[in-house]
Amino acid sequence: MAKETVKRVKSSEIELKDRLVGIQRVVKTTKGGRTFSFSAIVVVGNSKGVVGYGLGKSREVTAAIAKGVDDAKKNLVKVPLLKGTIPHLQYGKFGGSRVFLKPASHGTGVIAGGAMRAVLESAGVTDVLAKSQGSSNPHNVVKATMDALLKMRDPITVAQNRGVSLKKVFEG
Repeated sequence: MAKETVKRVKSSEIELKDRLVGIQRVVKTTKGGRTFSFSAIVVVGNSKGVVGYGLGKSREVTAAIAKGVDDAKKNLVKVPLLKGTIPHLQYGKFGGSRVFLKPASHGTGVIAGGAMRAVLESAGVTDVLAKSQGSSNPHNVVKATMDALLKMRDPITVAQNRGVSLKKVFEG
């Protein structure tokens, strides 16, 4: 199976909303005392299939969030959506985190944990069943969710690659 290319998106073309997933306070002990800094993981998306995540680090919380948003805008990708849900069942993995995404019928809502919920809602998924297993570290859960979303295959593209109709793709 040929590796599918990731669809990169320019942030200047679309209006994005950012969501803060988590802030960690980091302490460095020096001979002069303790130095506090903050790391923030942020997810941005347009709720129409474009999503990205970023990490920002700074001495102040607001600066860390701003850096995270800038980083997220540099890493935007297009993910396939089908009537408000995902096209098919998919697993994703990063570090010790494993995630499982399953399509759901209209009206189900986003059944997912904190870090996964932020990514899926920013991407524009309105109905999905999701489970996070293993490590619950928000950084790894966000990256595992993005891994699962990037592995998704668009049904129209699959139909063209196989040379069959869209209806035939869903029958098999």
